[in-house]
Amino acid sequence: MNNIWQGRFDGEEALFHRVFQRVKEENNYDTISTNDFVLHGFAVEEGVRRNKGRLGAKDAPDIIRKNMSNFPVILPDFTLLDFGNVTCEDGDLEDTQNTLAKNISKVLLKGGKSLVFGGGHEVTYAHYLGVKTAYPEQKIGIINIDAHFDNRQPENGVGASSGTGFWQIAQEGEINSLHIGIQRNSNTLKLFDTAHQYGMKYILADELFFENLSSIYQRIDELLNEVDFAYLTICMDVFNASIAPGVSAAAYNGIFADATFMHFYRHILKNPKLIALDVAEVNPSYDIQDRTARLASCLMNEWFMV
Repeated sequence: MNNIWQGRFDGEEALFHRVFQRVKEENNYDTISTNDFVLHGFAVEEGVRRNKGRLGAKDAPDIIRKNMSNFPVILPDFTLLDFGNVTCEDGDLEDTQNTLAKNISKVLLKGGKSLVFGGGHEVTYAHYLGVKTAYPEQKIGIINIDAHFDNRQPENGVGASSGTGFWQIAQEGEINSLHIGIQRNSNTLKLFDTAHQYGMKYILADELFFENLSSIYQRIDELLNEVDFAYLTICMDVFNASIAPGVSAAAYNGIFADATFMHFYRHILKNPKLIALDVAEVNPSYDIQDRTARLASCLMNEWFMV
């Protein structure tokens, strides 16, 4: 993986450092220290295939790594441990999700901060399961920045998919989730009804404008104030196709990573309860000039600067 983590070399002194100079490739979870950022790639698209989406997301993790490599290091104690990719070669999505969940729980119990590059949005259930395995008695809050609720009930004979994660989580007890960027033209009435049935809170894409920031902050804080730990997941299809063309389901009326977005996004990242973050649905097969992968890497890098 050394050929992926590379960038402009300006010098060995810390003031010159870029992300690639602070990455350590690891396979031993005992090396994790408190507040280390710990990365897993989720090179999986079996859930996208089951959900009848456009394939290609399994190739995303290494391309996101490549686009992250050259960012400057802002905080002096920044460390990123890379534990490589989890793959699903045999179609057994459930086993793959359990594998990632076990790895995530090890990270969190060591005090690390979990970072996952997807891959399809079936990563949500796996990542959440990892957090819940580490902290079974604590209340976990989930913020989903996404055009879709991803709360479909699994089809008979198909099983879990990239669109069922929040339905699966809701079957295990009370769900504490806030879905930001939901599109009315991307979710059936059944999916809205399911969200209401399980108490999944949401903010429509139409509500994401600058003059409404105080209300957005309030709704984010309402969720985070009532939980012990928080997990944030970003589906790249929430963004407009002009800035995120490389996704499984392009959104031509999606949101932009503008000042409004960055204000509430950084507000979430600054919350000390946040311990897990992932990005999903980057599809290099349909990307243009790595726009989507670059945006995904920029969003992940924001956490390194808090």
